[in-house]
Amino acid sequence: MDELAIEAQTKMDKSVDSLKSALSTLRTGRASAAMLEGVLVDYYGSMTPINQISSISIPEPRQLLIKPYDKNDVKSIVAAISASDLGLNPINEGNVVRLIIPVLTEDRRRDIVKQAKKYGEETKIAIRNIRRDYMDFVKSDDEMSDDLKKRIEGDIQKVTDEVTKKVDVIIAEKEKEIMAI
Repeated sequence: MDELAIEAQTKMDKSVDSLKSALSTLRTGRASAAMLEGVLVDYYGSMTPINQISSISIPEPRQLLIKPYDKNDVKSIVAAISASDLGLNPINEGNVVRLIIPVLTEDRRRDIVKQAKKYGEETKIAIRNIRRDYMDFVKSDDEMSDDLKKRIEGDIQKVTDEVTKKVDVIIAEKEKEIMAI
């Protein structure tokens, strides 16, 4: 395979990694510390990720326990979780914050699946944009022979198809996980 196709595949794989991290933040009905990745807490005037100022544990399958390193941060953690779009009600227990993950309704599960599919579609668009950039580069290079251009374009298309299938598999697995009761 040509270097350009390998370089394109590396960039496309980064898009897939981005998709995986975006999907990890979606609620599936089970407690996961990754759910809180996007939550920023006002920590002495600067917005800080919640996992940098506290430890997050999972004492039960539907429960998260957040223990701040400084107990004075409990109120700001509660405020940040309440303000986030997670739809969870934090329980302030003095030194720790407890989050109970409610069972998802069928409608809410469908909404989350739609969101997952949207992330998948955005990733596919990013992959197609990478393909287009490399194809344009190959077409504009006057030093390559026509046969070499065709071979490289074929390699790039093959890589694009493989990565797109990988995205479809990831989305299908996530959909199955979300819809499982």
